[in-house]
Amino acid sequence: MIVTTVRVPAKVNLQLGVGPVRDDGYHDLVNVFHAVSLFDEVTATPAPTLTITVEGPAGVPTGPDNLAARAALLLASHAGVEPRVALHIRKDIPVAGGMAGGSADAAAALVACDALWETGLSRETLLGLGARIGSDVPFALLGGTAVGLGRGERLTSLEAAGEFHWVFGYADGGLSTPAVYAECDRLRAHEPVPWPVVSDDLMAALKTGDPVALGRALQNDLQPAALSLRPSLAAALEAGTAAGAVGALVSGSGPTCAFLASSASHASSLASALSDTAHFASVRQARGPVLGAVVV
Repeated sequence: MIVTTVRVPAKVNLQLGVGPVRDDGYHDLVNVFHAVSLFDEVTATPAPTLTITVEGPAGVPTGPDNLAARAALLLASHAGVEPRVALHIRKDIPVAGGMAGGSADAAAALVACDALWETGLSRETLLGLGARIGSDVPFALLGGTAVGLGRGERLTSLEAAGEFHWVFGYADGGLSTPAVYAECDRLRAHEPVPWPVVSDDLMAALKTGDPVALGRALQNDLQPAALSLRPSLAAALEAGTAAGAVGALVSGSGPTCAFLASSASHASSLASALSDTAHFASVRQARGPVLGAVVV
C-alpha cells in the first residue's frame, strides 16, 4: 500500500503589519514569515472515503472544517479525482496558538495528496490552491523566511544569514484569529490606521544575521488585541525579557509567546528559566529558518 508522509513547519511572524479594513472585510497585511523547527506530520493513505484522524492535542476538528480535509477536497476537485484518502495528522504545533498549525496541515495535505494521487501539480499550482484555503497556507508550502503581502498570500522569499534560535511559551487554551482581528479593529476604531510597510530595520537584521538587531525590530500589530483579550500575556512577555530574551512578542494572533535568543546555548538557558515560571503550560525550543512542507 502506498503511504505518503509530509512534514510541515510552524511559523512565527517577525513582522505583522495590519492595515485598514478593506471593502471585502479583510486587511492588507505586511507579513514577514519565518518557518521554525516545530513540525506537524500528515500521512496520506488510500481509503474508500476521505477521513481525518488526529494524534496530539485536543481541539482539532476531524470533520469538513479541518483545513487538511478542505485541502484534500480542493485538490481532488482541481485534479478531477475522487478524494479517497485517509489523512492522519500528528500534531506538535500548538492548536489555535498563532503559529499557523491548521494552515500547515492544509499545506501538508496538498503535498501528500498530490504525491499519493500522482497528480503532478506544479508548486505554483499548489501555492494557488493553498491561497484559496487560507492566507498562511502558501507560506507553509514555501518555508524559509518570506514577505507576504495582500492577505499574506503574495510571497517573496528572503535571504536570512545563518540561523536564529527561539523559545516558545505555550499558553493554556487558544485564541480565535477572527476574534483577535475584531478586537484589533475595535481598539483602532477612533484613530487613523496607516498602510503597513516592510521594516527596513528588520530586513537589515535578517541580512546580517544579527539576533539582537532582529529582536529590536520584531513587530506585531495584533499584539495589543491579543493582550486585551488575554491580559496575562503581558506578564508572560515581561518574564521572557527579564530572563534575557533579546526579543519578545506574541506570535501571530496568539496566545503563544515567541522569545528570541542570541544563540543555541542561550535558548537552552532561556527555556529552562521560563519553564520555572507559572506563565506557560509548556516551553519549547526551535530554530529557523527551516524548509516548508516536504515528503519524508
